Amino acid sequence: MVSHTTFDARDAYAQSVFWCRVLGFAEHPDDQNRPGHEECMIFSPDGCQRLLFIEVPEDKQVKNRIHLDLVPTEGTRDEELARLLEIGARTVEDLRSPDGSGWVVLADPEGNEFCILRSEAERSASR
Repeated sequence: MVSHTTFDARDAYAQSVFWCRVLGFAEHPDDQNRPGHEECMIFSPDGCQRLLFIEVPEDKQVKNRIHLDLVPTEGTRDEELARLLEIGARTVEDLRSPDGSGWVVLADPEGNEFCILRSEAERSASR
């Protein structure tokens, strides 16, 4: 069983705040994250998924070897893309196709790549 997924970070607190906004996760009420904390964990609403951000001295150097693929729970891929860009993500590569398929590769504020895919409703409509 996987306990949690860990991300190296220059600023663990800032990364935890960003990813809480992206995923709708929250910190544990009895162990709140604060600026300057070297380790910040966030939890999915049901508590089953956890992400831990740990401060390291090195900047990100190369492409991630592992990344998250996100599917919107509300709205479309493009609406979710607009929301993510508004909260601080940046586009790395746009791989959307004219037929509506495809995805967009994004980066968080520290450059970690992740992808936004079409919603289940969008995929079902194209079948």
